[in-house]
Amino acid sequence: MSPRSLPFDPIARAADLWQERIGDAKTMAAVTSVMRVQQILQSAVDGALKPHGLTFARYEALVLLTFSRKGSLPMRVMGERLQLHPTSVTNIVDRLEADGLVKRTPHPTDRRTTLAEITEAGRERQAQATAAVTTVDFGLKGLTERQTAQLTDLLAKVRKAAGDFQD
Repeated sequence: MSPRSLPFDPIARAADLWQERIGDAKTMAAVTSVMRVQQILQSAVDGALKPHGLTFARYEALVLLTFSRKGSLPMRVMGERLQLHPTSVTNIVDRLEADGLVKRTPHPTDRRTTLAEITEAGRERQAQATAAVTTVDFGLKGLTERQTAQLTDLLAKVRKAAGDFQD
């Protein structure tokens, strides 16, 4: 038991009280559980990335650039893929550029477009950070591989229903 571990499940207790006083507690318990798991995962990922000087948003940007064919993408495309507001992408790229992990380059055919391009240092940092987050399984513990796949599928249904993507 960790120092913060409770001798009971507080979400189950809240669900029982919700059921008694308000009504059906299934959705409340599910959402509260997802929110708590998000905190757990965020803490694990932040802990793994901090020694590498990265936040999850900056790490995701480096991974995205690493996955791109040329190691560069228009900032607009980065925003679409990362599902972030353009201002957020600018801030992320600013910080990565200040750390020497990304550089801005002009688009070869569109003068209005700026590319974010990963540097060799960025590739190295991304590889080190990936080793760190995969060592802790991104904080996702307690599930089998099959359950992890099921969880991903279930959460994709919620994301799709919210308009996150289309099939």
